[in-house]
Amino acid sequence: MGPDGKPAGCKSNGYCSTSGCNKLGVFDWLTGVPLAAGQQAFDGVEVRFKNTRKGFYRNTSGLQLMPGDLITVDASPGHDVGMVSLTGELVRAQMARRSVTVETYELRKVLHKSTQEDIDRWHEARKQEDDTMLTSRAMVREAKLDMKVTDVEYQGDGTKATVYYTAEDRIDFRGIVRTMSDRFKVRVEMKQIGARQETGRIGGIGSCGRELCCSTWLTDFRSVTTSAARYQQLALNPQKLAGQCGKLKCCLNYELDMYIEAIKSFPSQSAKLKTEQGTGAHMKTDIFTGKMWYGFKKPGEAFVMAGFPVEVVRDIQAKNKAGEIPSVDLNMVDEPKEAVVKGPDYENVVGQDDLTRFDSKSKGGKRRSRGKERRPGGGGGQRTEKVQGGTAPAQQKQSEPRPQQADGGGEQRSGDRNNRRRRGRGRGGNKPPGGGAPPTPSAN
Repeated sequence: MGPDGKPAGCKSNGYCSTSGCNKLGVFDWLTGVPLAAGQQAFDGVEVRFKNTRKGFYRNTSGLQLMPGDLITVDASPGHDVGMVSLTGELVRAQMARRSVTVETYELRKVLHKSTQEDIDRWHEARKQEDDTMLTSRAMVREAKLDMKVTDVEYQGDGTKATVYYTAEDRIDFRGIVRTMSDRFKVRVEMKQIGARQETGRIGGIGSCGRELCCSTWLTDFRSVTTSAARYQQLALNPQKLAGQCGKLKCCLNYELDMYIEAIKSFPSQSAKLKTEQGTGAHMKTDIFTGKMWYGFKKPGEAFVMAGFPVEVVRDIQAKNKAGEIPSVDLNMVDEPKEAVVKGPDYENVVGQDDLTRFDSKSKGGKRRSRGKERRPGGGGGQRTEKVQGGTAPAQQKQSEPRPQQADGGGEQRSGDRNNRRRRGRGRGGNKPPGGGAPPTPSAN
């Protein structure tokens, strides 16, 4: 831990995600599992150095090492400082995975846990790496060598510097090595790496928005060819298929086996379909929908591209083998599927999803009109109209006499209707503001 409270180590001070302290980390799922009776613990240790470089060492002293401990290991020449990334039986599996012999007597030894003096010397050596890399690049340009210096790594004791570079052809760097050794006063070792190893050491963000696989967890680089893109029906666009390293993306191989297995169940793509509408050549295959697309071209007619289900393609090929030439519909359209209305994933128990549950609803209906007001005081009094200097009872339109009919029935119906309206207004609701009797319709 540093004086400012931040963890010591890489320049990001422990706050990196995968580009620093835990780069290419290994999950020890055997932690806490006791060994069988009489079995000795495996004395191999996996040690991580700068970026993606790892090594296996032998713990001959029987030190109690835990992942994250800084240890001093034997190097040639001198010693180096690294961090323990894995211990126990999983180291044996990691060695077999990387084609390293599991016989630990051939491995270099772990000297001891790093002291404060070893750690300080290691930090001083690492501070020189950036300046050494920039100076090495300038020296390579002056020597006019067709190579690119990508990274420089100092040994823990500061006596050796490894220069990583990329080049298309073989480079005679004997002269530049002597010049670098005289300039930096250390032993210089040149190591050529590929474009993918360079990207893994530097790191970066891929087109998927995540950190590069080669800099986080991918340790083996399988060859990627354009056939992987063809099997997955991808457009052969170099700009989209290439990664940060300029080579084909490693993720093209992730699902390749599943695509190859699925294509085996499809009819042969090399066979052509002979129909009355012409001979169809295979264009593409849609694995997810189970369709195969063919292009038909007749002399004097336009090119037509039609998609057929796998069963239809098998039927046509079977008829062609029998010598038949069937007739097909090049404008075959899928039958429309009924739309399935998906309900909510929860049940409305207390009605909390009703947005209008707090809105007040008018129970009286439309009983008021514009320009009119109720009489204050008195339950349900007669409607009054505003006039200059006071109010006056509203005139009832129904009280006006209707034109008499031949049998005189109009007067009787008008009077009955007015009587029913008065009875519905309630007691005391028919009196005008002045206290007089309400107007009585005249029957003439």
